Amino acid sequence: MSPTSFSSEILAAEFPQHTDLIYLNHAAVSPWPARTAQAVKQFADENVSIGAMHYKKWLNTEWTLRQQIKDLINAPSIDDIALLKNTSEALSVVACGLDWHSGDNVVSSAEEFPSNRIPWQAQHSNGVSFRAVDIKNDAPEQALMSACDDKTRVLTISSVQYSSGIRLDLVVLGKFCRQNNILFCVDAIQSIGAHKIDVQEIHADFVMADAHKWMLGPEGIALFYCKAERRQQLALHQFGWHMLENAGDFDATSWQSAATAQRFECGSPNMLGIHALSASLSLIEQLGIEKIEINIFNNTSYLIDKLKNIDGVKILTPVQQRHHAGIVNFSIDSIDIADLHRMLLNNKVICAQRGSGIRFSPHFYISREKLDKAIEAVGRLSRALK
Repeated sequence: MSPTSFSSEILAAEFPQHTDLIYLNHAAVSPWPARTAQAVKQFADENVSIGAMHYKKWLNTEWTLRQQIKDLINAPSIDDIALLKNTSEALSVVACGLDWHSGDNVVSSAEEFPSNRIPWQAQHSNGVSFRAVDIKNDAPEQALMSACDDKTRVLTISSVQYSSGIRLDLVVLGKFCRQNNILFCVDAIQSIGAHKIDVQEIHADFVMADAHKWMLGPEGIALFYCKAERRQQLALHQFGWHMLENAGDFDATSWQSAATAQRFECGSPNMLGIHALSASLSLIEQLGIEKIEINIFNNTSYLIDKLKNIDGVKILTPVQQRHHAGIVNFSIDSIDIADLHRMLLNNKVICAQRGSGIRFSPHFYISREKLDKAIEAVGRLSRALK
């Protein structure tokens, strides 16, 4: 893909990081854009000076955020969007809400983050088995589909694996699930904000993602997309005033859960997180997810091409470009990865140790100059450790 340039003025204004800091850890927790910090400051100042006097205006911001999420993932309606605390909560809503039958199974990968493993394994008491599939091969989608049978209720998968960085073809998996009457659940925390996700194109039943990674938002707020015809199929296990059809009628003694995805939001919304995430998504809207995606792919390819030329480096991320996302994982022969990670952090290369390697995850705004400095640091520090 050809590089896509963004206004240097916008990037400098939104990401005024220290010049010697090289932030390659967006797959963990991202820095905020400046506009997000400003939105939080304004919200805090308003709370100090007048409290919730303008709560109706806050509700408009909440509606705006739901619309932004709807547009970002191409959901049919804002009624399909719930605002929850995190990805784990959303996955638990699905895993604990389904009407399981003894003998059912759930198919997933053997590389999943615990959030997309534990809620399903917890259904063991309902007679449900969890099938962890090895996807470290040239046909990971086929490996997942081959593990399904007539007892498979759910195929649940991360759109991008948090450690290896492998990106799966969700369209292929979604079509397979639809054809075989299998529910398709996607943990998209490593995709939304970095790559185009179309919940209708991939035939997803459920999609969830925290805000604090590629969406450049805060922790404590996440999106949960639930396909309209699946909402009533999930039994509710959390209850409160906010999940009601008549949520504003506090004196009513009878109640009914909301028909929309608000049914999964039991209590008061995270208004601070709502204001912050809405501001972050406004930047993604302004720049365009397609352009952002191109820059991320270019950063990934550049890192792989340069890192593999360092003596002893082994790229752990799949080599096929169709499986690339925003994550590059690598190791170095005879080098203790924990030592290398510690030294990189000391040299202000902010990254993560995941699996058996070092994980770099640069967002769209990270410059080629910063990537070159990180690559140079890897080479220099690896020589020092040998």
